[in-house]
Amino acid sequence: MEKIVLKATKRTVIGKQVSQLRRAGQLPGVIYGHNFEPVNIAMEAHNAQLVIPHLTSSSIVNIDLEGKVIPALVREKQKNYIKNVFTHIDFQAISLTETIRADVSLHFHGLAPAIKEFSAAIVNSIESIEVEALPNDLPERIEVDLSVLAKIGDAIHVRDLIIPAGVTLLTDVDEMVAVATATHEEVVEEVVAPVAAVEPEISVERGKKEEEEEKK
Repeated sequence: MEKIVLKATKRTVIGKQVSQLRRAGQLPGVIYGHNFEPVNIAMEAHNAQLVIPHLTSSSIVNIDLEGKVIPALVREKQKNYIKNVFTHIDFQAISLTETIRADVSLHFHGLAPAIKEFSAAIVNSIESIEVEALPNDLPERIEVDLSVLAKIGDAIHVRDLIIPAGVTLLTDVDEMVAVATATHEEVVEEVVAPVAAVEPEISVERGKKEEEEEKK
């Protein structure tokens, strides 16, 4: 795994004044963690914008804070989606000798035969799983091969995933990851018998009375 380093400096600017920091080309953030005193930081925005999009929730990034290297995980990314830039990053400081819990993203690949043979749709139920491991044992992603979905109803569960050695799975093994489903349901048309036109009933008694009155 490539070692990722982000240089940062301590910042005292907080609150509304942070916007001035961003205009100066700096990206604000914070580092916190177990047995770690939280510290507000600032990073060179351009470099951070290039690196952070490629980090998963289980990617270790080394924060070079004024010469002190702090291994950390990205915990929250705040973003301005109109400008397509990050506005604030939360990092969790970690110890490389202590196990941690983390969400590992799933990477779906392969073509499910059920798509070609039965026009199936593949529905992904989850995007990540929770694991526990030493930081250096954390996989950046877990591969999910969709080519095993051969027909409608075939599914992949968490128990079917290949988990690397040294990693403990915390997500329920019976949880569904992906399933091949039908794209439409057969519609049964109800045949309705045509209703015969109803002739108006003519009262015979009424007709006779009208004839007698005309003769009078």
